[in-house]
Amino acid sequence: MTVRGADVVVRAAAVHTLVAGQGPQRALAVAGDRIAALSANPHGLDGWITEATTVIDEPDATVLPAFDDTHTHLILAGHSAHDVPVHKAGTIAEFLDLIRRRAATTPDGQWIRTTTNWQELNLAERRMPTAAELDQASDRHPVLVKRGGHNDVVNTMALRLAGITDDTPAPPGGVIGRDEQGRLNGRLIDNAMGLVERLLPPPDVATRIDGLRLASANYAATGIGTVRDCMVPLPDLTVLRAAREQGVLSTRVRALVSAIGMSDPAQIEDLLDGMQDWRYSADPLLQVWGVKFVLDGGLEAGATEEPYCDHAGFYGTLTWEPDALVRSIEAVVRRGWRVGVHAYGDRGVRTLLDAYQEVLERNPGLPSGMLVMEHGGLADAEQRERAVALGIPVTVQHPLLHDTAEVEDGFWGPERVNRLFPARQWLDQGALVTAGSDFPVGAYGAMRSVWGMVTRQTVTGVRGPEHAITRDEALTLHTVNAARLTGESHLRGTLTPRRLADLTLWPTDPTTCTTDQLRDLNPTHTLLGGKTVHSAQ
Repeated sequence: MTVRGADVVVRAAAVHTLVAGQGPQRALAVAGDRIAALSANPHGLDGWITEATTVIDEPDATVLPAFDDTHTHLILAGHSAHDVPVHKAGTIAEFLDLIRRRAATTPDGQWIRTTTNWQELNLAERRMPTAAELDQASDRHPVLVKRGGHNDVVNTMALRLAGITDDTPAPPGGVIGRDEQGRLNGRLIDNAMGLVERLLPPPDVATRIDGLRLASANYAATGIGTVRDCMVPLPDLTVLRAAREQGVLSTRVRALVSAIGMSDPAQIEDLLDGMQDWRYSADPLLQVWGVKFVLDGGLEAGATEEPYCDHAGFYGTLTWEPDALVRSIEAVVRRGWRVGVHAYGDRGVRTLLDAYQEVLERNPGLPSGMLVMEHGGLADAEQRERAVALGIPVTVQHPLLHDTAEVEDGFWGPERVNRLFPARQWLDQGALVTAGSDFPVGAYGAMRSVWGMVTRQTVTGVRGPEHAITRDEALTLHTVNAARLTGESHLRGTLTPRRLADLTLWPTDPTTCTTDQLRDLNPTHTLLGGKTVHSAQ
């Protein structure tokens, strides 16, 4: 029998297929963009090798499927590739100096924006800069400092351009920061961010595409093969498409179009009209997954049942009226799109489950997996049981907890922070759980996330060890379960013939290496559809 030649043959110490009950294999063949064959013998597929075959012979390596980051922000990572790198600052003086240097080479009046992956507690002063301090870096440019996806700090020029004064009321679901004397301090939270961000001119397309090139390559270098980007503004779909057409994406992208700043079903209908051209796209590299809503705040404003520790009488914020949220979600699913909703605090989770239950009751027969809970940070046992009964998957992000535990202690107190992201209990109660990073709030990286879920380590030590899961479970959350969430189990998640050849090679076996090795372990190779998108060699 004549065997077709393979495009790639991999020999390794172990190929973990993640198929239940199947032991490690030693060789894997790729034909086109699909896995063609596996063998328990490292030379069992040598008959597939021709002069045109690329042979990756790594006798000490371990092969796993490429990982999904099921809640992250590639678009923001792409922006950050060219923004002022304030995450490198250790003091506010250094922070301001980085902005001042950019201002020196930027024409007056043009916007300056910063990277988003920083925390104020990493600065010596352990606080955010103020508008007055940003003015010291430049009063000739509007300056936008972003921290994560829920917080902005801007200078006086940016406030003035936005028409924000001491008398400006905060929009529903937003906060306009003020100092102890009631004067503007430049802080904008959640729905208030749009007051300024709507003024930013879009960067030129070439710069945006280059940012996506750099960012997606960085994801791939950590073992991530697919990103589920949970905050893609509608116009940015065009940029993603251009990046895909130019062949610069090193990851697959499953985009959730952002409904942030919206509060009315009519706005959602307009958004859906703009998504229509993407409805029938079957591109395996770039697809629109659905729509992303934000129901409550993040670290500073997640909606809780009990008051915040640092602010008597404050219970976080909800950004949607319940009836409007139900009608908006219903508009999305009736057009055939899926929905992911950010719900972080326990009150946010309860409110979301109420909305999802009403949508399900009003739309019997809705396919499973159409409604997803993003984060579910403080979901208690009763809420978890209710989510499982309703068939609601949840995405969890230990890297977020790892990087922000100290910040959150100040808002919610240690006991509540210990309860965040109870992956062990979600799994034990039968939920479909997947894992991600929530970059830029948490650091992305396949094994960094696995390490965190296994150890429950954070910047303040181990938090909530009873919520830890096993390595095998953590791997499953990023692979098998992730493919279920995106509806692609027939294409990805396991290493079996006829599935896409999305795989990673690791210098040591992540299932058996020491915990210390696991934290900073990165792959030597990442392949996407049989093509090498990352090689450390």
